Amino acid sequence: MEFQYQNLLWLLLLLIPLMAMIRQRHSSLERYFNATLLKQMRQRQKTLSRRTRNLLLLGAIALGIVALARPIINNGEIKVESNDIDIMVGFDISHSMFAEDIYPNRFDFAKRKFDNLLEVMPQARIGVIGFSSRAFLVSPLTKDRSSLRFLVNNMKFENMSLKGTDILSALEVTDQLIKEKREKALLLFTDGGDKEEYHQEITYAKEHGITVFIYAIGTAKGGIIKTPQGVLKDQKGDIVVVKLNEKIKALAIKSNGAYLKYSIQKDDIKALAENIQTKFKTTNTKEQTIKDTQELFIYPLMLSILLLIFSLSSLPRRGA
Repeated sequence: MEFQYQNLLWLLLLLIPLMAMIRQRHSSLERYFNATLLKQMRQRQKTLSRRTRNLLLLGAIALGIVALARPIINNGEIKVESNDIDIMVGFDISHSMFAEDIYPNRFDFAKRKFDNLLEVMPQARIGVIGFSSRAFLVSPLTKDRSSLRFLVNNMKFENMSLKGTDILSALEVTDQLIKEKREKALLLFTDGGDKEEYHQEITYAKEHGITVFIYAIGTAKGGIIKTPQGVLKDQKGDIVVVKLNEKIKALAIKSNGAYLKYSIQKDDIKALAENIQTKFKTTNTKEQTIKDTQELFIYPLMLSILLLIFSLSSLPRRGA
């Protein structure tokens, strides 16, 4: 047996002056009363004597200190494998993501799919970024699902002027946030933006070890964008119709990731999550050495509480 906080055992030395004070108080009574009278006075008491109570209290304190020192049985060290995956999730927050060709709109649909992702990847550390003409951090990597849900569910950008979809900015932020990892995973909820080719983004992803997974949200027919001023129109006064840009598929395929079009089925995110886990299982597996210990603090703690109760109660003396 050993103690995790062995230095706390020095507190037991404080009990020595306490014991001396109790003995001194006991001798002072003998100074004022003769032995026969003192004996008769103690025989009239039907509860535990003050001296017994003090001794029980000292025992409770001593056992409490032992419990705080955390006694353990050390069974040695064991090696375990950890397969935790770090993944950044990027939300396209450009104007086109508020098109209503997907109910209730593309952006809110993405947030629902993110909630599904949290359910099917319970062990992953997930970070969140938002991007349009630039990218910014919403949440650093964390396993706190409650915080992630709260932050994502409360992202609201409908009234902001966010034009353009800069995928490169999302890649750059991902590289900065997971710079210690040689292989990085980035999942994008996007409608593909409006670029005809993504050669620059593909080159950056390959050079920085970023595997891009695309969850494409939008339809080929397209949808309109509603604003507080009404339906969004171009400079000529024509209603703007934004369509899904499948050209972004090249970024996912050429970075060794995956491309998936939106679906109302919940299992589509599960399939994408399994794809991510399969690709990153081998690259993120690491061996950790942990101590195999058995905690014993509960036993002195329980005895300490028991002695404390006895010292503060009015239990009758044995044979009273």
